[in-house]
Amino acid sequence: MYELLPYAGFGSLGKINRDFNGLLSRFFQGADLPVGPSQESFVPKVNVKETEEAIEITAEVPGLKPEDIELTLTGDILTFKGEKRDERQEKTQDYHLVERSYGHFQRSFRLPVKVDRAKLAATHKDGVLTVTLPKAAKSGAARIEVKGG
Repeated sequence: MYELLPYAGFGSLGKINRDFNGLLSRFFQGADLPVGPSQESFVPKVNVKETEEAIEITAEVPGLKPEDIELTLTGDILTFKGEKRDERQEKTQDYHLVERSYGHFQRSFRLPVKVDRAKLAATHKDGVLTVTLPKAAKSGAARIEVKGG
């Protein structure tokens, strides 16, 4: 899960994880085994922008249709997931080629502010998913007039 807060790292645990992943990568280098994300894995690139009125998240999802993407907001966690499928066929007189690739993805973000759930919006255009999360009205200080009786 990704939070919209400055990343402070995982300290020594993160270093152990990076060292172990590096060891596995070197050990299996040249082998035809998937270790970690491969060339065909799909993890959408995401941009997060916060304004005074809303949080806007854009994700690159080329080749996906709107019905291939599922968005949920549970508490303060926004999750989007889906599956990318790709198939290519070539037929000539000498050969027949069929290539298929697919990959499931899921990304989650902890929202730093309360959002107005009645005004959530998501659009998909030209391979870019845009999620707009309007901020909830702040309950600020109010002046209360004291009246005489």
